[in-house]
Amino acid sequence: MAGAAAESGLELRAFAMSWDPSAPRLAYSYGPGSLRELRAREFGRLAGTVYLDHAGATLFSQSQLESFTSDLMENIYGNPHSRNISSKLTHDTVEQVRYRILAHFHTTAEDYSVIFTAGSTAALKLVAEAFPWVPQGPESSGSRFCYLTDSHTSVVGMRNVTMAMNVMSTPVRPEDLWSAKARRASANDPDCKLPHLFCYPAQSNFSGARYPLSWIEEIKSGWLCPVSTLGKWFVLLDAASYVSTSPLDLSAHQADFVPISFYKIFGFPTGLGALLVHNRVAPLLRKTYFGGGTASAYLAGEDFYIPRPSVTQRFEDGTISFLDVIALKHGFDTLERLTGGMENIKQHTFTLAQYTYAALSSLQYPNGAPVVRIYSDSDFSSPEVQGPVINFNVLDDKGNIIGYSQVDKMASLYNIHLRTGCFCNTGACQRHLGISSEMVRKHFQAGHVCGDNMDLIDGQPTGSVRISFGYMSTLDDAQAFLRFIKDTCLHSSGGWPVPQACADTWEAGAPSEEGQADVAPTVMRRHSLLPWEDALTGSRVWNNSPTAANAAPVAPPVCDVTRIQQTPSEKAAGVLERALGAHVVTNLYLYPIKSCAPFEVTRWPVGNQGLLYDRSWMVVNHNGVCLSQKQEPRLCLIQPFIDLQQNIMVLKAKGMEPIEVPLEENNERAQICQSKVCADRVNTYDCGEKISSWLSTFFGRPCHLIKQSSDFQRNAKKKHGKDQPSGTTATLSLVNEAQYLLINTSSILELHQQLNTSDESGKEELFSVKDLSLRFRANIIISGKRAFEEEKWDEISIGSLRFQVLGPCHRCQMICIDQQTGQRNQHIFQKLSESRERKVNFGMYLMHTSLDLSSPCFLSVGSQVLPVLKENVEGHDLPVSEKHQDVTS
Repeated sequence: MAGAAAESGLELRAFAMSWDPSAPRLAYSYGPGSLRELRAREFGRLAGTVYLDHAGATLFSQSQLESFTSDLMENIYGNPHSRNISSKLTHDTVEQVRYRILAHFHTTAEDYSVIFTAGSTAALKLVAEAFPWVPQGPESSGSRFCYLTDSHTSVVGMRNVTMAMNVMSTPVRPEDLWSAKARRASANDPDCKLPHLFCYPAQSNFSGARYPLSWIEEIKSGWLCPVSTLGKWFVLLDAASYVSTSPLDLSAHQADFVPISFYKIFGFPTGLGALLVHNRVAPLLRKTYFGGGTASAYLAGEDFYIPRPSVTQRFEDGTISFLDVIALKHGFDTLERLTGGMENIKQHTFTLAQYTYAALSSLQYPNGAPVVRIYSDSDFSSPEVQGPVINFNVLDDKGNIIGYSQVDKMASLYNIHLRTGCFCNTGACQRHLGISSEMVRKHFQAGHVCGDNMDLIDGQPTGSVRISFGYMSTLDDAQAFLRFIKDTCLHSSGGWPVPQACADTWEAGAPSEEGQADVAPTVMRRHSLLPWEDALTGSRVWNNSPTAANAAPVAPPVCDVTRIQQTPSEKAAGVLERALGAHVVTNLYLYPIKSCAPFEVTRWPVGNQGLLYDRSWMVVNHNGVCLSQKQEPRLCLIQPFIDLQQNIMVLKAKGMEPIEVPLEENNERAQICQSKVCADRVNTYDCGEKISSWLSTFFGRPCHLIKQSSDFQRNAKKKHGKDQPSGTTATLSLVNEAQYLLINTSSILELHQQLNTSDESGKEELFSVKDLSLRFRANIIISGKRAFEEEKWDEISIGSLRFQVLGPCHRCQMICIDQQTGQRNQHIFQKLSESRERKVNFGMYLMHTSLDLSSPCFLSVGSQVLPVLKENVEGHDLPVSEKHQDVTS
């Protein structure tokens, strides 16, 4: 009965929609077995996580990895270029995998050859370099390279190869090709053999739009031409995104070249792809370089080289990644066993995307404004025209776009993994977002580059948000995502109105795991809010509650925090401000270990990197990767204490015996290692097995404590537009960005007042001033006169020390972690976002302008702070930078 109740929980009171009786009924799940059982058995690591970036990389199953590992443990696989028994086993197994790949794409070795590459990008580069281009010249107009503008960067990048060969490249917009097809534009001359190449994606990795596979034959036959150029057209079908969730029949759609990446299909192995080459065009490919295994014969002292006869042997330079190739066999086996094949995956993933699209596109604010703007060329009516990808931007109730970086950070608080930016597809991004080429250049001049967090420039988006489904995705995932959008957009806090359900809605079922979907929405009534909240609340994805030991729930509820009496330091701050009427240092903190608890002091020495020993250590995992509270919130529960006289640091944590760590390394025994902090390489040393064992016991997984080497200097980047005075070089410890972070008590108090309000249920959400202060992990806390006045300062002096104010700290989701419990609460980030115009800035970076260490320097509580205003500061708030990283770790 419990199982039946769980299955019935998939039924969702959802959305009003019109029905097309002729629409195909799509399948959800894979037959009689429960999808939840499959998830629990094969993808247990997803518990509490909503993974929606399958277009970026799908996930491997547990049995797939176990089967591959068992294969490696039971067999000896040698280099396939040798001739011994183990090498013969490798060669034969690899050849069997080639046949399996061809069968997967419904073709045979008679028609296609499989060339293994490092991925689809490497396959595209191979075609660009080996295609039989004819350069422009006095006697020839030359070959043409044409590509759809809705193409991955790796396709567009082929033009640089053709440019070096004096071959013209032509971008083709999707609408232009549709228009050419409508006109039946052709340029067919059987006598002209000039080779041209047209590349297009079977599925846009930006929007999920699926372009007709019929274009392949239409272009090759000359019935459809990308440009009016006589000659023989060849077609490259970029199938990397398409084949991750759909079958591709190469017997029916015989593209000349088909690049793929296997991790898009199986999740493992990465770094392995293939180029499927039609055998009729293989002899035309030209190759210059030859590597190991590709030569039938050659001379080292003379220009004599005879290539291998088959296209596969000619183009697989060196020893292929044969163990990864063998892993593909287990990927195919597992995928077939779990799902029944790619057709089932296509139906399942599209059902989820169609359902989510219908739900998402229906959401509106009470004033009628839509909650999201979806970028799509289809209405999600069929998997033939649309893949399981939804691309969108979130809007506020005035129609303004909320930057994708903001959405990404909020999603992280709900443990939802999605992707943002332009997705290596600038052409589609420009087309859908209305970004002109001039704007792209302007954005670059403003500092925006691909992959950064500069999501809005002059109020205009530079990218968007993308979610995508994979074969193991569930309705729970879709509901969790929709709940996230509802919770973060349609809520009552911060003056945002509570949505009201439209009166003309009625019940409709969500996809059911019992075979066919009960619902196949084809037409949505847009901009009408519908009553799906109750069913979402019942979703099993949301039933995790945070604890100190497991503080990363999917949808962290608002903590039930009781009011805490004002601490002595808070009282002192108020007394000092009233008594002196000036800016005064009220608290000093250093954070010896990144992301661990602070060590509060009243007077502390200053070094050339900031407060002495501030962020000199960090905890790393078994791979040497730095851990932060984003991955391990319990870091904040480790309390370091520094004893300068005894030259030790003592670590304490609940349930653990205290442990001592020397402040300085023993140069004779120090194990030097290299790590990275914010892309900077740093020299560190391991603090030893004793503290490693202590940390590993506390976290329940292997960890090490490492310290920045005393003889290593990490220079600050000069990217704030403020040069250091001549003769000085600002150096950093293991901080992310700057030597110091300063916050203003008045700014804290304003945020505190906004947070401590009643929600629509009347229940108060209380946060103490001390709690808020600790979340921002500042070094220096001052008693200011006005909230956020520090953003107008150019320099400050504290006693004899002078500091440059570099700019604001742009916050990440770490501020949502209670520094005394390790529990998450997204409300603080959300409130700060609303009050600060969607940019979560809080606190200011400081850097020494000059520092004389010939005599001891100290910072002390009670010291007066003398600010210097920026030039031309007016009474209104200054715009804040969007480029700075969060220093709070």
